[in-house]
Amino acid sequence: MSGNHPYRRAGAVIVAGTVVWFVGISPVSRVYITPDDAERLRMLQAGHRGWITGQHLTAAGTAAVPVGFAAFARSIPDSGTSGRRAKKWAFAAAAALLAGAPLFVSSLARRAFDIEGFAYRRGSNAPFLTYSGLHVVALAALGGSLLSLPAKRWIGITAAASAPIYGAILVAKKDIPPFAFYLVEGLAGAYLMAWEEPEESYGLRTRDSKGERS
Repeated sequence: MSGNHPYRRAGAVIVAGTVVWFVGISPVSRVYITPDDAERLRMLQAGHRGWITGQHLTAAGTAAVPVGFAAFARSIPDSGTSGRRAKKWAFAAAAALLAGAPLFVSSLARRAFDIEGFAYRRGSNAPFLTYSGLHVVALAALGGSLLSLPAKRWIGITAAASAPIYGAILVAKKDIPPFAFYLVEGLAGAYLMAWEEPEESYGLRTRDSKGERS
């Protein structure tokens, strides 16, 4: 922990990973909303270099965000029932994100090296659906962790409430824009960076002027 900002480093990693992820999906971004397959291929061929670079950046962001949440989980003191519960939920969130990251990175690799296959929507969508489902699980667990900590309730509710909403969209549409996940996770990271909490909130005791514990 670091003073009144016990989770600043973890939050910074999450925010940095989120920013890199969004930068990565920016090149040829119109391809995601273009319905015509031939037009999608033309766009990818025209912006081929930027597309390849973007997939690498997106992969880096995909890997960094779970690392930030793992750091957050490690930083939570396990003192008291609430602290232990929050730590377990945070580790569950990090585990779900860590499990899903390789699935999306593999999808990004295919997008980079087979632009025609991506343009014409070839190949199994199972890795992406599994990755998205794990994000839904992670958001629910993150909400549980934040609601167990002395955080502002709105941030925990935001994370927890997004899980069933995104889950319903995923089940109904068999697809979901993954940026929706990173919006909530990046918001949580920003909150962790700025979160000021006295040490007493974590069950830690301070010393008095004589050096004795109070």
